[in-house]
Amino acid sequence: MEYIDIMKNFVIQGSFRVKRKWQKFAKNVTSNNEKNAIEKTYSTIGSQHRLKRNYIKIDNVKEVT
Repeated sequence: MEYIDIMKNFVIQGSFRVKRKWQKFAKNVTSNNEKNAIEKTYSTIGSQHRLKRNYIKIDNVKEVT
């Protein structure tokens, strides 16, 4: 019996800190669950903008059908 992971699409909305202001973002992420989608968002935004996780706020996570 094979185990097949079904990937889902999520839209993650939030904001991250740029100097003294908060910049809003919306990101489409493909992942197998909501927890992993949030982790992928922290990783991606943190690496692109050189930010630590405490400068990234996740406001909303929606699964897109």
